[in-house]
Amino acid sequence: MYTIGQISEMFQIPVSTLRYYDKEGLFPGLERSGGIRKFTEKEMEALRVIECLKRSGLEIREIKTFMEWCSEGSSTYPKRKELFIRQEEAVKEEMHRLEKTLAMIRYKRWYYEQAIEDGAEERVRQMSPEEMPEEIRAAYELAFEKTGNGKEKKIRRAG
Repeated sequence: MYTIGQISEMFQIPVSTLRYYDKEGLFPGLERSGGIRKFTEKEMEALRVIECLKRSGLEIREIKTFMEWCSEGSSTYPKRKELFIRQEEAVKEEMHRLEKTLAMIRYKRWYYEQAIEDGAEERVRQMSPEEMPEEIRAAYELAFEKTGNGKEKKIRRAG
C-alpha cells in the first residue's frame, strides 16, 4: 500500500489533484487507515487510466461516468469500448494537428535560416515547393495542406 504522498511522487501528480479525484469518486473503495488514504495496485491502475483519459481530452465528469461503468460490471463493456474508440479518434486528430504544427515550425525555421544566409527574404519567398529540399518541401506541404472543410487555401509564403 502507498500513501497519497508516495503516489503523488510516483505519478508526478499534485496531492491536491489526487484528493480531488478521490472527492469526485474516481477511486471507489479507496481504503483509509486512521484517516490516511491507502492506495493499492487497483488505485494505481485506475490512476493510469484516469490520466490517459484526461490527456485524451475527457473531462473529469466523463471519466467519473467511465469509472461508474467499470463498477457496474460486464454489461457496460460495449459502452467502455465505444468510449475508447472515440478517444482514439480524438487523439489521432490531435496528433495530426500537432504534426502540422511541427511541420510549420520546421518550414519556418528553414525559411529564416535561408533569409539570414541571403540577408533578405526575396529568394526564399519566391521559391516554389519543387525548389525546396525534399524534407522541407514535405514539411511545407503538410503545414499548408487543406483542412477537411476545404476552406483553407494556400497563400503566398510571407515571413
